[in-house]
Amino acid sequence: MSAQISDAAQKNLRRVVLSSIVGALIEWYDFFLYGVVAGIVFNKLFFPAVSPVVGTIMAFATFAVGFVARPLGGIIFGHFGDKIGRKKMLIITLEIMGVATVAIGCIPSYDSIGIWAPILLVACRLAQGIGLGGEWGGAVLMAFESAPAEKRAFYGALPQIGNPLGLMLATGIIGLLSYSLSNEDFLAWGWRIAFILSAVLVFVGAYIRNSVEETQDFSAVKKEVEKVRYPMITAFKRYPRTLFACMGARFVEGIAFNVFGVFSLSYLTQTCGVPRTLALTVVMAAAFVMACCIPFWGSFACRVGKGKIFGISALLLGVAAYPAFWVLHHYSNTNFILVYPAVIIPLGVIYSAAYASMASLFSDAFDPTVRYSSISFVYQFSGIFASGITPMIATILVQANDSQPWYLCGYLLIAGVISALATVWLGSIRHNKIEPLPME
Repeated sequence: MSAQISDAAQKNLRRVVLSSIVGALIEWYDFFLYGVVAGIVFNKLFFPAVSPVVGTIMAFATFAVGFVARPLGGIIFGHFGDKIGRKKMLIITLEIMGVATVAIGCIPSYDSIGIWAPILLVACRLAQGIGLGGEWGGAVLMAFESAPAEKRAFYGALPQIGNPLGLMLATGIIGLLSYSLSNEDFLAWGWRIAFILSAVLVFVGAYIRNSVEETQDFSAVKKEVEKVRYPMITAFKRYPRTLFACMGARFVEGIAFNVFGVFSLSYLTQTCGVPRTLALTVVMAAAFVMACCIPFWGSFACRVGKGKIFGISALLLGVAAYPAFWVLHHYSNTNFILVYPAVIIPLGVIYSAAYASMASLFSDAFDPTVRYSSISFVYQFSGIFASGITPMIATILVQANDSQPWYLCGYLLIAGVISALATVWLGSIRHNKIEPLPME
């Protein structure tokens, strides 16, 4: 596809990018809002009968439930996204996420309805996971498949901005509510406002997404799609090594984000004794830097190669854990200004390089007839181990080391080495000739 595209295609591409970013922002806002609140609210309201540490672990366990549900959403929406189109699935996933998030804001506490409180919380979290499971792949592909071939790494990275913007919005709103209200009012009802606000965002996002056209890649393979009965099964037949290589490559990406973007809040507030509002400003600042860096890394990937950027940044994420947590551990209460670069550099700069290049790296590894199913499965299934259980594992590792973070840093380093090696493996697979697509 030539870099010079028609005015109509360019206009649609702009709408696609806007709809992907806005939709992803809303979906990630809903999902991260839960993670931000889990360690500072849910442990008190939904698991009050246990110790603070156990309550935090249980709250993060419900956070992990969403990641367990995401592969199911990825399989369901990936299948229909490959069969009937990307656009329709994205509208449905947005609505599922919105309803589930608003419902979380309405669940009574454990003191009001007993065991039904955590049960309803888990049910809503499952719905969130299923919705987001189909969201990421579709949002990325809408931009990736609508862009000129030589700029696909850049345009594929743009929907990823929705991730830090969603995190920034979630932490910002919670931080504002936390600052404006007393601790009693915030725990009693203040946190619920952030969840109920999702209803407004969903209406806006659905309207924007309904205005875009289907991607050019999907439109071009409609006849081939009819010959593929089950895209995910076909993907396993044709790309078995590629699927496993991509899952391995994604390992540190999921761990690093949830360590620096989610667990760091619990670590700073509960282990280091940092005020909740102050800890939230650190993560929000890192998310802002990430949003600014993602377009840069996407553009850079077009010039030097997405595999190189992803592999190097994956290794750096593992290495960066030690200096980052050394600062958090020693200076949180004595020189807090140092905490900002300690979180911003690994999360806002290094992580953004991996996250920006990952979208096109995975998308380009599969053909359009099975692409939605493949990248959704890779991203969501690996997320169970690379993302969902990370805050819980991080809490356990820190407690096992007398509240010191060094076991956790070792965990991140091992993950970084695994992901870097998997990226090299993926590159070697991509150099081999791909066999013709088996028809079913």
